[in-house]
Amino acid sequence: MRYKFDSKSIVFKMWLYFFLFAISILGVLWLLQIVFLQNYYQIMKTREILSMADALKSKYGQTDFETTLQQYSYKNNVMVLVTDLDGNIEFSADSFGAGPGVGPGSNPNNTGGVIIQNNYLQLSEQIREQLLSSGKSEIYYSVRNLRLKGLLLEYGAVLNDKAGKKAFLYIRSPLDPIDSTTVVLKSQLIYVSVIILLLAFFIAFLIARRFSRPIEMLTHSAKELGMGNYNIVFVRGSYSEIDQLASTLNYATRELSKTEGLRKELIANVSHDLRTPLTMIRAYAEMLRDFSSENEEKRKTRASVIVEEADRLSGLVNDMLDLSKIQSGSEKIVFQPFDISQTVKHILQRFHILAERDGYIFVCSCTERLVVKADEKRIEQVIYNLISNAVNYTGDDKRVEIRLEALNDRVRCEVKDSGKGIPKEKLEVIWERYYKAAETHKRPVIGTGLGLSIVKNILEAHGADYGVDSAEGRGSTFWFELKKKNTD
Repeated sequence: MRYKFDSKSIVFKMWLYFFLFAISILGVLWLLQIVFLQNYYQIMKTREILSMADALKSKYGQTDFETTLQQYSYKNNVMVLVTDLDGNIEFSADSFGAGPGVGPGSNPNNTGGVIIQNNYLQLSEQIREQLLSSGKSEIYYSVRNLRLKGLLLEYGAVLNDKAGKKAFLYIRSPLDPIDSTTVVLKSQLIYVSVIILLLAFFIAFLIARRFSRPIEMLTHSAKELGMGNYNIVFVRGSYSEIDQLASTLNYATRELSKTEGLRKELIANVSHDLRTPLTMIRAYAEMLRDFSSENEEKRKTRASVIVEEADRLSGLVNDMLDLSKIQSGSEKIVFQPFDISQTVKHILQRFHILAERDGYIFVCSCTERLVVKADEKRIEQVIYNLISNAVNYTGDDKRVEIRLEALNDRVRCEVKDSGKGIPKEKLEVIWERYYKAAETHKRPVIGTGLGLSIVKNILEAHGADYGVDSAEGRGSTFWFELKKKNTD
């Protein structure tokens, strides 16, 4: 896939961030190695001198003191001088100055020792005077040396051996980094900077492209989905977040596919449910028009059919509107206490005509007063739909049982029929819209196929538990539970 430059693309943004990060790292290196090298070197060198002075203080008066002094001088590139209280040099070592030291064991005819003694008399006298006047056991400060063209750290301290003998310790050390070291660091940093910038430029681009490729593939698949291709599969990438996104999109694709199937099924079923009553209305209306001379009884019968079919159309439209309102959340649930047993008895009165005309038997176990907190209007709709569904699917005995039961802080409502039951694999799909269209069943009352879907949405809006217990040949029991309202 050819890359098209886009300043807002994730590829460009990631490349820019990685590249800026590399530049920031290089900036820190240059600051530490070049800009702040002098300060860092001075702090480090001062700590070394103080540590060395402490070691020499502890060694003074021991047989290996001179050896230790020479080693420290060579190792730390410093001048070390020890004088007595009168300013006479006892020990000296200079690894960056005039040459070998003088002191016990050294050659008195050594011209280097004489040069050192003459050069450092002024230093020892100056520091000795400051030590004596200040009353401190040690002092140190930095000065600029014109001859060496750099900063020097000058240190002085009082030495005491075990016998009580006192002496003065002087240390001088350069505080400027060696010029050759600075030149080498600068040269190396230039090469390192160029190499890192080139690597950062290409590696950042490759990482950004590798990271964005799965997202581009998901975007391409999403466009296919938007065009109505529900068979598209979102490929998982190399990252957990991309995998989660792909899984979510695949789930959304499956749900959209189901929704599309339900939409087509809805159109087919609504068309079917509309066609029959409309045909009946048209036919009986034409009969009333063409045979108006017939007797009054036939006209009433035909007019009743028109009214019933019109009611069926009205019920279908009302159920569709109710389901739409509940799913969209445009109609809020109003929680208030009411006696659900009285609600059930009131609903059963609406089915009384079925008991008289068609021999249906309604058994109600709800004599106890049970108060729940819910939306009475919506719960009434739930119970009515469950009883209506039971009437449609009950067995030849035409028996429908309604039971209310108090369970601790809840009230359980059950509606049981004696029909042929529901296969186990279909228990989940019965709550979907128009599931009944695929079933052959009796239809003695008005039904639209949306009843159980409305029941599901109302109960979920209440946060209520609900379900169905069924087995083939043993009927079905639909149930739900609501919070009980204490009446004490």
